[in-house]
Amino acid sequence: MDRALASLADTLRASAGLASKADIAAVAARLGLNGAGAVPVGDDCAAIPDGDGFLLLAIEGFMNAFVAGDPWFAGWCGVMVNASDIAAMGGRPLAVVDAVWADGEAGAQPVLEGLAAASAAFGIPVVGGHTNIRSDRGQLSVAILGRAKRLLTSFDAQPGQALVAAIDLRGRYREPFSNWEAATDAPPARLRGDMELLPEIAEAGLSRAAKDISQGGVIGTAAMLAETSGVGARIDPDAVPRPEGVDPARWLTTFPSYGYLFAADPADVPALTARFSGRGIAAAAIGTVTAELQVVIARGAAREVIWDFSRRPLLGCAPAGAAA
Repeated sequence: MDRALASLADTLRASAGLASKADIAAVAARLGLNGAGAVPVGDDCAAIPDGDGFLLLAIEGFMNAFVAGDPWFAGWCGVMVNASDIAAMGGRPLAVVDAVWADGEAGAQPVLEGLAAASAAFGIPVVGGHTNIRSDRGQLSVAILGRAKRLLTSFDAQPGQALVAAIDLRGRYREPFSNWEAATDAPPARLRGDMELLPEIAEAGLSRAAKDISQGGVIGTAAMLAETSGVGARIDPDAVPRPEGVDPARWLTTFPSYGYLFAADPADVPALTARFSGRGIAAAAIGTVTAELQVVIARGAAREVIWDFSRRPLLGCAPAGAAA
């Protein structure tokens, strides 16, 4: 028995990020949402057919503790994480709108300053929104509109494909949260060029399935991608690109400012990872897409099941008949 792997699995199963993703299933069931509609639900954005491409629509809401504890960075993230959702679907952002609640103008100021700074850095205009500065607490949500010529989706991972992670390691933790911050000090031209890699990958046909690494970390994000594609995933935790000195368990539950998972044909992996390494972003194959309806971590013959879709949904947006 690999006791270290078992201990890591226990930590991952108990992570707050994975639990928060599981909360989505109750909402999806109440609204009757799944991956089978005209605009399938369970992706990073709603992809709405429009002419020769797709309009992409997404929204992010932020935890009250995060907005209260780091309001400037919460405002920055309002643009950054939405831009990441657009990129994860092979799109380019057009504009954002925000909804800000605060106890007075002074309470709103750092959130708005962070929002404005990210808007300038990423080149995404803020074009409207909603303001309430007579609230008893700070709250923030931001929505984004984008457009894609060719989609990357959460519904197209296929058994036998490689699972590839691309993460910008040039950062640090923004304590006390497990947010890996690699953007606020980066030159705007680099930020925009790094985001442009995703639509270029989609348009080059190097991958059809992708997802941005979010609050669930690498493992939770892989589980979401697997569920909506009706597949499983086997991940080698030691293969995940990781900054030197960072605890592996914390890293696998970390929300990086720039991080994506892809499902790609093995023959396309070298070209895919080269796109990122050419810009100083770590990228590597970290496992495989499987036909099992499970997400497992494995080292050699040792394996631990993190999530079993035949026993319990995660997002509740799996294609019909995917779970037993």
